[in-house]
Amino acid sequence: MQDLLKQIVEMDKKAREITDAAQREKIDSEKDVVRSREDIRKKYLEEARRRIAANEPKERAVAEAEWLKAKKRDEMLSQKLDRLYSENGDKWVEEITARVTGE
Repeated sequence: MQDLLKQIVEMDKKAREITDAAQREKIDSEKDVVRSREDIRKKYLEEARRRIAANEPKERAVAEAEWLKAKKRDEMLSQKLDRLYSENGDKWVEEITARVTGE
């Protein structure tokens, strides 16, 4: 009977050791997963920052070119309006005045 009890206690002890080892392994695995996730996140952010830095001058140049194009278009429209006003301004004033006064 003593031997049977001793075997049961011994088996229980081994089972606890196995369970404890499995629990430690589980905790270590969870820590590894968290570490790996953080490493992947850091690498992804670093790559994204690198690509942004690499693309910034190109994007800035494209935006600058578009802005200059729009500025040139606006200047041309302004000159055209000034020219039309200098050619037709007096006529328009007379026409507006006539319409308002009913003449």
